[in-house]
Amino acid sequence: MTSEVWLPFDPADIDGLPEGLDYRFWDGEQDFPADPANCALYVVPYMKSSEVSVRPMAEMTSVRVVQTMSAGIDHVQPGLGLLPEGVQLCNARGVHDASTAELTLTLILSSLRGIPDFVRGQEREEWRSGFRPALADTSVLIVGYGSVGAAIEDRLAPFEVARVARVARSARETERGPVHPITALPELLPDADVVVLITPLTEQTKGLAGADFLARMKDGALLVNVARGGVVDTKALLAELEGGRIRAALDVTDPEPLPKGHPLWHAPGVLISPHVGGPTSAFYPRAKRLLVDQFHRFVNRQPMRNVVLTTGA
Repeated sequence: MTSEVWLPFDPADIDGLPEGLDYRFWDGEQDFPADPANCALYVVPYMKSSEVSVRPMAEMTSVRVVQTMSAGIDHVQPGLGLLPEGVQLCNARGVHDASTAELTLTLILSSLRGIPDFVRGQEREEWRSGFRPALADTSVLIVGYGSVGAAIEDRLAPFEVARVARVARSARETERGPVHPITALPELLPDADVVVLITPLTEQTKGLAGADFLARMKDGALLVNVARGGVVDTKALLAELEGGRIRAALDVTDPEPLPKGHPLWHAPGVLISPHVGGPTSAFYPRAKRLLVDQFHRFVNRQPMRNVVLTTGA
């Protein structure tokens, strides 16, 4: 019997798909493309709500692999308990490295060099010259040093930063230098001119950048969040921004989307982009390469890549 695959791309647009799989296109529409009970490999629609992503999972009684198109898995976690035991959850590690790293550098440079102020000045035909901080000679702290964190550091290298400190859940060594455990944050934060958050949202990281974290940042430092909005305590961040002590560049917020009238929109020293770290022209070729590789592994019964967890384990 042919194994059924649900994927959020038209199979005709993907070269190199293996034979032996029955491909069904579903990108979150109300109607399912087939009976969810027959789905063996579920590729979660990209940039859809948790409600949409989880909706078919309770009926997927034959599923063996769930593949997200994002590095984060928080949007599918509510449905994991609905799945049979032994289902592998795989993320899209590597797919968003280039896009997210590009946006991170864009946010850092735009905030430091005052690009939003220039745009507002252009709209009013005002020549807003002045002395601005550079990225050169600064100390950058990357919190959540996985593949995206490493890609960010790659792109920092030409900008002559003074040093890069790396933090992850546990300590390890890399070719570029040591990665510090998350417990080292209190000692590392006061030295950082730029703090980049790119950690997954978990129970351990929810509210990580809270009042104590932010208070340890040096005066005038820039907080850049390209992780998840929930990693930052919004109330604590607002207090620091309104006091003018630090600045922030945020691709993600809590709540999200940020509603009209929310004080974060007009807080001093904040630059907000609407969660656009991943969706660029670089996404599709990388996503398709990952899926082709995963489908070949599935057909040939080889180990899947990027396995985050196995249900019931």
